This record gives sequence, C-alpha cells and structure tokens, in this order.
Amino acid sequence: MKHAVIVAHPNPHSFNCAVAKAYVDAVTGFGDEVVVRDLYHLNFDPRLQALEIPWAKGYAPGEDVIIERQVLADAKVFVLVYPLWFNAPPAMLKGYIDRVFGMGFGYQPGRGGSEPLLNGRILVSFTSSGAPDDWVERTGAVRALRAAFDDHIAQMCGLAVLGHHHVGGVTPGLSKEAVAVLLDGVRADARRQFAPAN
Repeated sequence: MKHAVIVAHPNPHSFNCAVAKAYVDAVTGFGDEVVVRDLYHLNFDPRLQALEIPWAKGYAPGEDVIIERQVLADAKVFVLVYPLWFNAPPAMLKGYIDRVFGMGFGYQPGRGGSEPLLNGRILVSFTSSGAPDDWVERTGAVRALRAAFDDHIAQMCGLAVLGHHHVGGVTPGLSKEAVAVLLDGVRADARRQFAPAN
C-alpha cells in the first residue's frame, strides 16, 4: 500500500515534521511504500492560477500540479500533517488541495455537479495547535475543521476519512519526553490502522 504524506510546516525541525517522520517510520516498518511531500521544502506555490480555475477558457493545470498528480496517482492513503493557524490549515496546504486535488484529479464534472475520482482511498489527518486540548474541544475548533475541510475534501474526491488526530498544547516549552510520548502515539495509530494482520 502506498501512503502520500503531505506535510505543511515551514520549520523542518517542527513537531509536525517529527509527526510526519514518525508516521513514515511506522508504515515503512511493516513494508508499506511512502512518498513524502514537504510543501515548504518543495517551495510549492499555493496560488491557484487563472487558467487552473475549472471552466476557465484554456483551462490547464500548472506543470507543478501535473508533477504532484503523477507522484500521488497510485497513493491509497493521503496523510495530511499540519499545524492549526487561526484554527485552520496553513495557506500552503489549502492551496495544495485547491490546485492538486481539484478538477481532473480529485473530481470531474458530473451530472448535476461533480463526480469523485479517488473512490476507495483514505484520508488521515494529524494536526497540532498551541492552544490546549480543552480549549480546542470547548470551542469546537477541530470539529468545525473536520466538517469544513476533511469531510468536504472526502466527499468531493470520494475518500474515506479514517481519522483526524489532534494534539493541543504544542509549544516550545514541550519537553522532549512529552514529544516522545506523542510521537509514539502517532506510530501506534499508524500501526493500528494499517499494519497487516498476523
């Protein structure tokens, strides 16, 4: 099984990048294939261009979008790893979804709307925030994000949402021991969801 791990954090030493690495370590540990798309490292341009708007005269995806779609074409699991900024994904990730998962890859025109093109594939998200978990839960921030982002992407593209794992209280003061426990949790989640049964 091929996993596409899409990480959106500008600091390669961030907690989010460590989460992506922990996930990769877990699934490659039982033989699955992984491709990592570190959007900041790739210097991906999140800006949707005029000719990339569906129904635009002369519609055509950009060359960078074509490359990403080729890389992701045979992925069975899409894993989004990102921080919450203003209780939403970074613009970098939103732009990647807009451009790469748009018409021609995630969906196509259909009768009365659109038809998904990624049926039978899986979406998993790992997010973090500086706000503590109780605040995030009390305000409904992650619930709203799941409905507006995860569920919408899944519905448009035909994906099954397998989980959205959020960790709050991720600040520079977080101890190495606490980080290690959280990363162990990421590995355990990946193994529980995807490790072959013995």
